[in-house]
Amino acid sequence: MRKRHKKDVQCPFCFSQGTILPFPCLSSISILINSLSWCLQLQPTMDKTTHHCLSCSSLDMILHHIHELSRVGFFTSHRLIAVIGVGLVLLFLVHRRRSAVYLLDFACYRAPDSYRAPLHSLVENCSYDFDSKSLAFTIKILGKSGIGPETYGAPCMAQVPIRRSIAFCMDEASEVIFSTVVKLLKKCNINPKSIDILITNCTIFCPIPSLSAMIVNKFRMRSNIKSFHLSGMGCSAGITSVGLAKDLLRVHRNCLALIVSTECLNVNWYSGKNTSMLLPNCLFRMGGAAVLLSSRDQDHSQAKYKLQHLVRTNRASDDQSYTCIFQDVDSENKDGVSISKNILHVAGDALKANLTSLGPMVLPLSEKFRYGFSIVCRQIVPKGTIHTPDFRKAFQHFCIHSGGKGIIQAVEKNLKLREEDVEASKMTLYRFGNTSSSSIWYELSYIEAKGRMKRGDKVWQLALGSGFKCNSAVWKCLHNIGLDSLNAWNDRIHLYPVEIPDNVEILQT
Repeated sequence: MRKRHKKDVQCPFCFSQGTILPFPCLSSISILINSLSWCLQLQPTMDKTTHHCLSCSSLDMILHHIHELSRVGFFTSHRLIAVIGVGLVLLFLVHRRRSAVYLLDFACYRAPDSYRAPLHSLVENCSYDFDSKSLAFTIKILGKSGIGPETYGAPCMAQVPIRRSIAFCMDEASEVIFSTVVKLLKKCNINPKSIDILITNCTIFCPIPSLSAMIVNKFRMRSNIKSFHLSGMGCSAGITSVGLAKDLLRVHRNCLALIVSTECLNVNWYSGKNTSMLLPNCLFRMGGAAVLLSSRDQDHSQAKYKLQHLVRTNRASDDQSYTCIFQDVDSENKDGVSISKNILHVAGDALKANLTSLGPMVLPLSEKFRYGFSIVCRQIVPKGTIHTPDFRKAFQHFCIHSGGKGIIQAVEKNLKLREEDVEASKMTLYRFGNTSSSSIWYELSYIEAKGRMKRGDKVWQLALGSGFKCNSAVWKCLHNIGLDSLNAWNDRIHLYPVEIPDNVEILQT
């Protein structure tokens, strides 16, 4: 029997008893395992160049030690196949690992008080441009809209009569976008050159160069920034942008993504006689939001929220849904955006389809069982009712797009929500009006300002828009959040909630 060398050790990795390996073999095994472990731990935090260089050096190191182990006889054929298989699985897991998407912070635009657009002022301006029938319809809709006297409009909308102009649109977009981005960068203490991905969205106003290029120019961002602009997506574009940013952040890891959502009022103004095209004049107001997302692991401690789920539903294949919100020209060749009378029916169908996908992801097992059991009973007793899942058991907060009082009330009724669940949506509509794709961020800002957002809470953002689209985003709060000085509600939050009348009488001067 061979005597053991003083540097020989019993190999713990061998399948047979009594196999003796030299000490260098054990050292190579240890370094090999540490190298693989090191790659797994650090891979998500590296940028592309660093990751490529370190991966090459790590691979060389691993191959060297595999060769060393083969030289001393550690690898038999079946062991070599097993180690290669494990190595391939580890590399696959490293490659497929999804980075978490964090919401560092967001900022909502709040115009100066000089931009206020009380209902009676809007009616007065319309009286110079509308016939009596169009004016009477506008007064009727404004009175029942649920919009209060403190909403904002661009200065160009105070002119008599109101006229559309590219110059006015550029001024409005610059005012909203630049001030909101500056506020967000200040809140996060971020240098604009640190931004890796930029996404802007504005439905109708789409200048050349794009709004994203305008931001890059203003803030002197890097030349290799990945910039995108989304247009024609309607009020659901805010979550669509989050979805695009999520996909990009998981491909380009260790990056920051800036999303800017806004809508220009001037380009949307309609002065004709088509009542369906007059609705946007009554509902939309000046606003915008900027959101900063991150896929960097080190941002977990300072991020406000973590993205849990995102579900997008597109019903454009259905003709009724596709034409529900449509840009067109009237009989007098005046262009505008028409909103169909069946919008609530279309929105209900889109919401149902969206919840069919979202529900299994978020609902507790008890609600899933009750829903499934009710479907089985419906097959036995055709007149039986299908159980409506209680989404309050899945979410603590709701941000339902404040597209109009009818939309909010319909969602509240169909999902059997409480008055406090839709408070943020109703107050946002009353205070800021329909700010399109940015409205869900005003609602989240309201919840924060009230001090209701606690660590571990989940918030559901629901947006509806042209196409017809219904999008949902679910966020998990990472720490308690309170009112800050840059919150859009900070000066008036103590006045809310308020009682919103069913109808407001608007006096003509």
